[in-house]
Amino acid sequence: MSQAVVKYRMNVAGVVQGVGFRYMTKILADELGINGTVKNEMDGSVTIEAVGNYQDMSLFIERVKASPAPYGRVDKFQIEKDTTIPDYTKFKVTY
Repeated sequence: MSQAVVKYRMNVAGVVQGVGFRYMTKILADELGINGTVKNEMDGSVTIEAVGNYQDMSLFIERVKASPAPYGRVDKFQIEKDTTIPDYTKFKVTY
């Protein structure tokens, strides 16, 4: 029995640029089997598009909120389901 796939777009703000946040998010996603992208935004925030099963996604979201980067800090976290996110086959850091 396969688990339902969920797709989320997240935007995180705080100390999330220049601290390895994107790369640590990729490592976390790879560990949990989450596919998608992570990129810096011009306003200093980071946007994540994530695709995965519900159970893995729940853990991914929890750990992103806590900042996967040791020197990062998430002060603001926004999330929305978005079925228009592509069916990514891996997780990548984009620019």
